[in-house]
Amino acid sequence: MTRIAVVGAGGMLGTDLMHALSDRDAVGFTRSELDVTEGAAAVETLRGFDVIINASAYTRVDDAETDEDNARLINAVGPHNLALAAAQHGARLVQLSTDYVFDGTATEPYAEDAPRHPVSAYGRTKAAGEVLALEHNPGRTTIVRTAWLYGKNGGNFPRTMLKLAADRDTLEVVNDQRGQPTWTGDLASQLVALVDAGTPAGIFHGTNSGQASWFDLAQAVFVLAGLDPDRVKPTDSSAFQRPAPRPSFSVLGHHAWLEAGIDPMRDWKQALEAAFESGALTAE
Repeated sequence: MTRIAVVGAGGMLGTDLMHALSDRDAVGFTRSELDVTEGAAAVETLRGFDVIINASAYTRVDDAETDEDNARLINAVGPHNLALAAAQHGARLVQLSTDYVFDGTATEPYAEDAPRHPVSAYGRTKAAGEVLALEHNPGRTTIVRTAWLYGKNGGNFPRTMLKLAADRDTLEVVNDQRGQPTWTGDLASQLVALVDAGTPAGIFHGTNSGQASWFDLAQAVFVLAGLDPDRVKPTDSSAFQRPAPRPSFSVLGHHAWLEAGIDPMRDWKQALEAAFESGALTAE
C-alpha cells in the first residue's frame, strides 16, 4: 500500500486532506512536528514514505511584502528541502502552489505551462518553491496550484461574509477581480485522485471550475445562508488598498487533469452548496 505523508496537516487544506485519506496509510505532520525549513529533519522524518504532499505555506500575503525572507524560508526553502528528501528516498512530491505565481493580467484561463510572472512577495516565494521542487526531485514532482480557498478549518472569505452579515446591513465587495472559489473538501478529494492515478509528474491547477468575482461569491454565500443577496453591493478594488497587489484575473485552466485521465473539479457553485450542506461553512 502507498504510504503517504501530509506536511502541513494542521491547516485548512491539510485537515480536510487527512480526512480524505482516513482509509489510507497516511501520516500527518503539523508545523510543530516537522519544520520544513530544517533539511536534515525533513530527510529523517520522511524516510519510508512513497508520496509526500506539502500543504504547508506562509500565506499572509500582505505581511510577506515586508517579511519576504521568512515567507521564502517556508514557501521556497521548505519545498526545496522536501524535494531533496523525496529524491533521497525515491518518493513522489506533491507541492501545493497558488495563482499568485501569475500577474493576473490574462483575459482567458491560465494554462498549466503559462510563464510564471509573480508581482507580489508571496507570489515570488511560491514561484521559487515550484522551481526548486521540480528541479530537485525531477520526474517525481507534481505542482498543484490552487486559489480562493475556503473550508471548515480556517479563516476564509465566505466565513468572513457570514460574520459581517450579522453586524452590518450592507457590505461592499469588489467586483473587478475574478477567480475560482475552491472548497478544500473538493481539493482534498482531487489530491487523493491524483495519488490513486500514480501521482503523475507535472503541473496541475486544483481549483473548482467556472469563475466568479468576489462580489459573485459573496452574493452566493448570502443566498445559501438564507440572506438577502441585495445586501451585498459591488465596488472596485481601488476601495480596498492593500500592501500586496492582487491578481485581477486568477482563472486557471484544467487541461492537465484530462490528459491524466482525471475529471477536473466541479463548478464552484455546486461546491459551495455542498460545503454549506456539509456544515463546513458557518459564521462561527
